[in-house]
Amino acid sequence: MADERNTSNVPPEPGAKPGSGRRARAARPARAVEGNGLWDRPQLLNLISDVLMVVGAAGLGYAAVAALSRLPAFPLREVVVMTPLAQVTNAQLEYVARSSLRGNFFTVDLDDVRASFEKLPWVRRADVRRRWPGGVEVRLEEHVASAYWRVGETGDMRLVNRYGEVFSAASNAKMPVFSGPEGSSSVLLAKFDEFTGKLGPLGKQLVGVSLSAREAWQLKLDDGLTIELGHDQVKAPIDERLARFVRHYPKARTELNMNVAVVDLRYPSGFALRPIVPEGLAGKQEKKGKR
Repeated sequence: MADERNTSNVPPEPGAKPGSGRRARAARPARAVEGNGLWDRPQLLNLISDVLMVVGAAGLGYAAVAALSRLPAFPLREVVVMTPLAQVTNAQLEYVARSSLRGNFFTVDLDDVRASFEKLPWVRRADVRRRWPGGVEVRLEEHVASAYWRVGETGDMRLVNRYGEVFSAASNAKMPVFSGPEGSSSVLLAKFDEFTGKLGPLGKQLVGVSLSAREAWQLKLDDGLTIELGHDQVKAPIDERLARFVRHYPKARTELNMNVAVVDLRYPSGFALRPIVPEGLAGKQEKKGKR
């Protein structure tokens, strides 16, 4: 019995609290250590893994395409024009195709091909795309000419399309002739339609519209008659003067019994008529004026 008591009364370790012993210390629960590192966040790891896979796949795809594009494969075999053409010829198309198509299906410079087609005289706009596996699709918008454009003092002729844009091309079509300051072609095209409507009751066709640098208008009819409209005035707008001319010109011409060369509408309340001078008489008057 004495031995058992000595065993139970083993002195505590230095610094231990009274009543605490080895048995109490052994019964103390272990503390759980919570991790807060990257490897303990599975959702973030999955996201990073997905991003790396996408980047890797994109890199492999780019490398594969780059390698294929350098191989002597995928040659360009055809150029397909998807739009019907009225002005551009097959010879012009073949010339552009042969001179601008360089490389293969992957390396051909589509912007360069498009620019080459847009240099053709009648082409307003071009759209060029790849056509698998070895072709190029071309869509062309042609200019639709509405009038001729007389260039300044040189008298060179260009064309005006239905948008009022000036372009260079050859044509022998019967169209009105415009002349005016640079950049005014769209204004003249709109005014041509307006003047044509107002002159309709006369049964005459408008064949020329001119605008001076000082914004004075002049019209030319198909019978040779020249109409001087002058400037648009606040007290006597062009529309009013032109309407007055349409109402009174047939009667005035009949009463005067004369062939008219020029009608001057620059007066605020009327107009003046200038007769056609015979060629022989015109020559005599010119000589008389020189004396």
